[in-house]
Amino acid sequence: MKLQGVHHVTCITGDAPGNVRFYAGELGLRLVKKTVNQDDPTVYHLFYADERGSSGADITFFEYPGSPRGRAGDGMVHLVSFRVGSEESLEFWRTRVGGVIDDRALVFHDPEGLKLELVVDDSGEPPLTANAPDIPEQHRIRGFAGVRAYASQPERSDRLLAALGFEPGWEARGDTRSGFYRYDPPPAERGLQAAGTVHHVAWASRPEEHEAWRARVIEGGGDPTPVIDRFYFKSIYFREPTGVLFEIATIGPGFTADEPFETLGESLSLPPNYEQYRDQVERILTPLPNPRAERSA
Repeated sequence: MKLQGVHHVTCITGDAPGNVRFYAGELGLRLVKKTVNQDDPTVYHLFYADERGSSGADITFFEYPGSPRGRAGDGMVHLVSFRVGSEESLEFWRTRVGGVIDDRALVFHDPEGLKLELVVDDSGEPPLTANAPDIPEQHRIRGFAGVRAYASQPERSDRLLAALGFEPGWEARGDTRSGFYRYDPPPAERGLQAAGTVHHVAWASRPEEHEAWRARVIEGGGDPTPVIDRFYFKSIYFREPTGVLFEIATIGPGFTADEPFETLGESLSLPPNYEQYRDQVERILTPLPNPRAERSA
């Protein structure tokens, strides 16, 4: 039983329209699901991924309009890393989004200060790319490489990560996908979870193994939630000992559970238990741009 790399990374934005313009526009990811936070249906939950909305390529955002800019601190993920095809790709992206290239990686920030990284992909794993006509195919983002977190006492997490099958380093390596989880010394300033910060990182599991993973978390000293049905996948949540919020999410059913593949992300999708509130929810939420339609106009 193995975790199949990173499933998704969920972050916070205070500006959903600007968020769409950057991730679907500048980065060329596909907005595969426009829905609401299932714990707070008055705010957006936006999902960007490859063309098929695959586990392993999905960065998501809760929108809290007007949220101040946050900062990563001890016990928080501070960098999200994606793969690209080559060192030439790093130059393409440096010209497009700025940042600094060092050691076969480009580090830059999104408009709200979230630190992002593009690394040259030597994994040998199938690339997870989205169709973006203004981004050459060979330079398109290829899915997650992993995440880095701040931790003052990273050794506290050794037992849990080992119980979850992370290889020393730490890396979750499945049959077809992998993802790293690394620690860095924290800054002196205390973290503030707000716009431009990571809310949690999710690791991918096969659906039939989900209950067994919950038992593994307990075996490793963690305190997981019961299995929660998020409609597009099922999840358990727990904090690893440094403080980072982890999720283990199933691969599937996926984003075509409630809308056709061809029009993913183009209209507001609501879980069945919220459908009765559609009129109220649509009046609250801010209209969003459609970068794909703008490109083809």
